[in-house]
Amino acid sequence: MVRPERRKKSDLVAVVLLVVGVLVAGTVIWWRGDARATTSQTAPAGVVAPAPPTSVPPSLAEVWRAPSGATTSPVVVGPTVVTAHGGEVVGHDPVTGDVRWRYARDLELCTVGSAWERALAVYRKSRNCSEVTALDGVTGERAAQRNGDSELGTRLLTDGVHVTTTGGELVEVWRSDLVRTMQYGEVPAIVNPNKQPRPQCSYGSFAVASNRIGVLERCPEDPTDRLTVLRPNPKESDQPEQIWTTLTAGRNARIVAMSGELVAVALPDPARLTVLDNGGRQIAEYPLSLPAGELAGDPPGRVVATTAGTSAIYWFTGSRTIALSPTDLRPLWTVENTLGPGTILAGRLMLPVSGGLAVHDAASGARLGVLPVDRAGYTGPVSVASLGPVLLEQRGDTLVALR
Repeated sequence: MVRPERRKKSDLVAVVLLVVGVLVAGTVIWWRGDARATTSQTAPAGVVAPAPPTSVPPSLAEVWRAPSGATTSPVVVGPTVVTAHGGEVVGHDPVTGDVRWRYARDLELCTVGSAWERALAVYRKSRNCSEVTALDGVTGERAAQRNGDSELGTRLLTDGVHVTTTGGELVEVWRSDLVRTMQYGEVPAIVNPNKQPRPQCSYGSFAVASNRIGVLERCPEDPTDRLTVLRPNPKESDQPEQIWTTLTAGRNARIVAMSGELVAVALPDPARLTVLDNGGRQIAEYPLSLPAGELAGDPPGRVVATTAGTSAIYWFTGSRTIALSPTDLRPLWTVENTLGPGTILAGRLMLPVSGGLAVHDAASGARLGVLPVDRAGYTGPVSVASLGPVLLEQRGDTLVALR
């Protein structure tokens, strides 16, 4: 019979000290790590979006509002309205405004967008917007997370498959698991040099279409602005693949819209809209009647305000909304004195105007009426979206729900 070894008192003390050390180390890691600085309140699955209305309501009234300084337009993710303010992202019931879920960090939000039925929260770390978290639109559960190199002031653009970040010197593209598929521009911490075609250029505006990214570039050696169309998923993430690149017809250009293989670019002095084909060749030019200086500078966030409908793409210039043909991007009609590109509700175009929402035929642009809306003195741009029977207005740093 083999006797078990007798443990010495010193052995027991060593074990106790080891356990205490592990616990202390774990506590320190937790204290210093992201987990301690994160609040996650989730919701049960199974929630569905309310049914859309079959007709425009006869009147509108405010039903709820919430601060949302980190968004520039209403964010709708599946059945949920998402607001973002400070370091907190909140999922709301669209009808009541009740909080369904909440996610917060001890960091400031750069922006929040939506893709793949998820809310994409981009947080600021140090000097850029580097922490990205994908949150399930129904439950608020964290679905994916990554660190990146997005710039301050970035916006998120999606073609349904990829998400593109905007920036003055660097562009990033992610797929649905937040794996980066491309970087374009001045890449930090370069591992493989000479992969970027024009890292010395800066960027003025962006647009996306299916499997295409349009970038308006300003390069020191070019006499005019340059328009480049890229693939979002090249073979190597640090080696972009150009579909085509060409010089535009002037300076201070901005990309307005992309549709299929076409790109519409606005130019000032005189104001005009040019359309380029899949090879970068200009195939049309249309004069624009706009106030002097309206096309000066780059659009906010380097993204022109547009809304896509089945009948047209609606472009807000800053003083009016211009409908563009979805097939050839030619201007169809214009509504003056608007505050944003509008949204579609019950088959009608709802355009924000002073004192209300104007109801227009989405195809012809004919005005059918105006629903009064009391904005309590707010007179700035208004971005509009809808979820079910609820219309959502982004007014500055506040989201307002109307019904």
